[in-house]
Amino acid sequence: MTRFIDLTLNGISNGAIYAAVALAFVLIWRATRIVNFAAGGMLMITTFVASSVISSSGSYWLGFFVALAMGFVLGGVVERLIIRRVEGGPPLNSVIVTIGLLILLQAIAGMIWSATPRSFPPAFSIRGYHVGSHTYLFGPFDVFTVLAVLGVAAALFLLFRFTDLGLKMRAAAFEPVVARLQGVRVGNMFTLGWALASLAGSLAGLLIGPQVFVGPNNFDAVAIFGFAAAVLGGLDSPIGALVGGLILGLALSYVSGYAGASLVTLAALAILVAVLMVRPSGIFSSAKARRI
Repeated sequence: MTRFIDLTLNGISNGAIYAAVALAFVLIWRATRIVNFAAGGMLMITTFVASSVISSSGSYWLGFFVALAMGFVLGGVVERLIIRRVEGGPPLNSVIVTIGLLILLQAIAGMIWSATPRSFPPAFSIRGYHVGSHTYLFGPFDVFTVLAVLGVAAALFLLFRFTDLGLKMRAAAFEPVVARLQGVRVGNMFTLGWALASLAGSLAGLLIGPQVFVGPNNFDAVAIFGFAAAVLGGLDSPIGALVGGLILGLALSYVSGYAGASLVTLAALAILVAVLMVRPSGIFSSAKARRI
């Protein structure tokens, strides 16, 4: 029983990270109908920046907030300078551009920081809580991980539901022509959507960094799992991204614990294929027309 509890708690912690990456995919898809295959590279760069700031200043929280700020700026710059050239064009154009951007970011990281993975400190202790005679595989850093992702998800929900800015972003994503006629600066809303998505991805990088170490190619797996979570929940649904991440995290944790870690990637692929076959638009999709 304790093993099942350990695997469940581990799945919730990892699922929260996958949910943060899934949110990054969802926000960009909702805004521009583009799947950002460079998400792993963008969060990798900001995590490297955090590592450098922490090493030079000795302050974890300075590196943490610098990384989040850089993620926000990086997302906006990428949309303005690169993605805007292919928005509204053939889907293959955006696929090629984002994959090319991923390769470019990984090359830049290798040239600046080298390809040797480096350790990344957690915000809090990773030692599990001791209850009775058992130490559970869930500690203060895991609590911080779950609360941080839930906080970001709640903030995005409040932004989209209860603010004028959120209404403008939704209008720009769903009905850009009508939004322009109403005076909404649609291009600025697209930029903001990419910036927020990159910020969510940066948070995921900071949270997964202590587990995978920091290297140019070390975040590819979490990006793939985040994409699978986004598809599972529905690429149009931020709530679906959160739930999809938790479901995937739990499923992969059970697979790793009971069947072996070597089958985790295969299990993620099987879940992705099953969702695409049974419900391609995701668990939280709706057949109804979208409304602002």
